[in-house]
Amino acid sequence: MKSNLLGLLGMLLLLACTGSQHSTKAKFEEIEKAIYSRMIGADQLIAVAFKNLDTGETFFVNEKISMHAASLMKVPVMIEAYKQAAAGKFSMSDSVQVISQFKSIVDGSPFSIDLTSDSQDPVCQKVGQKMTYRELIYHMITISSNLATNILIERIDVQNVTNTMRASRADDIQVLRGVEDLKAFSKGLNNTTTAFDMMLIMEAIAQKRVATPETCEDMLAILRDQKYRTKIPALLPKGVNVAHKTGSITKIDHDAVIIEHPNGVRYILVVMTRGLEHEQAVKHISEISKRIYEVISPT
Repeated sequence: MKSNLLGLLGMLLLLACTGSQHSTKAKFEEIEKAIYSRMIGADQLIAVAFKNLDTGETFFVNEKISMHAASLMKVPVMIEAYKQAAAGKFSMSDSVQVISQFKSIVDGSPFSIDLTSDSQDPVCQKVGQKMTYRELIYHMITISSNLATNILIERIDVQNVTNTMRASRADDIQVLRGVEDLKAFSKGLNNTTTAFDMMLIMEAIAQKRVATPETCEDMLAILRDQKYRTKIPALLPKGVNVAHKTGSITKIDHDAVIIEHPNGVRYILVVMTRGLEHEQAVKHISEISKRIYEVISPT
């Protein structure tokens, strides 16, 4: 009698889990249809990569289509800088000269960052002075400082960034150059990524597989202090812990996020858009995020 009761309970539990999985799958299918309905023009694209870090469940839409990375490329730069610091090449507290002139990857000719366009950037205000590696990384991520990005790239070398990405199984992401290298831009030499690759590297940080657990903790702390929060986090409830990096240029808007729910659920969400006006892209990204949160959020 007891064994029969246990067997019945087990069957009921299995059916409940199966039903829940079917329900989740159906909800994701609805989200996918809604995403495709938002891509009206021929040049419009929305890509999504989602992974529940606790269950392994994934949800993908156009996840392996490569796009201009915009400022998402700054996450690989951060990872490589921390990796080199962990290897003893320098300390995060070491001082670095703040310069504003760099070399084009096309022919080595000099180009400068437009300091007037980033007048609120603390790094621009420090030209000729010194800042630590960590300060540069902090401003590169939290306010997307282009000047800090280029200074770091000159120090760590973009080829090292690429090698580290390949070691993390991110096979398509390309970090070729710094920001505002107009000669390279005119020749189509751009930093690119897929939503899938961004998911992989954000997952590596979240699971503390980059350099050391301590460096990952520090990277997470910086990502959590992101100042631009109008995309994936915008419609989420208060109390949801969000560590992320945004990216925007003309008709390109992205956000790559590690989300920690107060109830313990953790997931990665990357949403990338192309061909949409900024306001429209921001609206779509925040609404997609809200719907996915509602699907996986514990009741």
